[in-house]
Amino acid sequence: MYQAYFGLKEKAFSILPDPDFLYWGRAHSMAFAMLKYGLMNRAGFTVITGEIGAGKTTLIRHLLNQIDDDISIGLISNTRRQEKELLHWILMALDQPFEGLSYAALYKRFQDYLIEEYAKRGRTILIIDEAQNLGPDNLEELRMISNINADKHQLLQIILVGQPQLKDILQDPDMVQFCQRVSSDFHIRPLLNDETIAYINHRMSVAGGNGGVFTDDAKNLVFRASRGIPRVINILCDTALVYAFAVESERVTAQIVQNVLADKKQYGVFQVDGARDWPAPLQEVSS
Repeated sequence: MYQAYFGLKEKAFSILPDPDFLYWGRAHSMAFAMLKYGLMNRAGFTVITGEIGAGKTTLIRHLLNQIDDDISIGLISNTRRQEKELLHWILMALDQPFEGLSYAALYKRFQDYLIEEYAKRGRTILIIDEAQNLGPDNLEELRMISNINADKHQLLQIILVGQPQLKDILQDPDMVQFCQRVSSDFHIRPLLNDETIAYINHRMSVAGGNGGVFTDDAKNLVFRASRGIPRVINILCDTALVYAFAVESERVTAQIVQNVLADKKQYGVFQVDGARDWPAPLQEVSS
């Protein structure tokens, strides 16, 4: 809609995980470093946490693009609360048969698979996104499954990615045994003000545009409203570009961002926390 108007070759602020747009701020750089460290050092468990929309899934997509093809990988991205058939989901993620088998048979199938893969190409990596939905019982099952690793032979590595609730679950005293298996972990914090400005500029540049389309005041306002959460930044900036296009403004001003926030507060289904105290929309003046 507005891409040609602002000289963009694609949407700069899509909310879909896209490694090509990954912004390497300090938090995301450190999180990825811990992911790589866990893989290189064959950590039994690696845990990455962060707020909703912090960019965790984008990091995982980038990691998948970096992993050699000779490593077997299973990805579970649709976990449900208190999943009671976790081993079924694991085997399905690894393209293994699982229907009509008892738990003992499922476990043996999984164990045989790990041994076969280890003989052919080494370890298997299991990545579980939205892992906060698993709950303590499923996490304990994962710990027991990880016992398949024996002596110096690392057949299975598990990466857990989740919201802050996962961190809360793991900090429970009853999870001590599990936490002792975690060799690498990191919590992704929201972007700071200067990082948010750099993030907006970065995404506009990757899309073929100019970060200067957003005024400095507009970027600062986006930071205040989004509290540095990348997905919220994307939503606000994408909508602000639509508003600017609608009034034929060459730049996204603070006034345009304020109108976006006020409209979302009054009419939107997506409630931006930072917009709670914003006034009613102002009349826009095109530049």
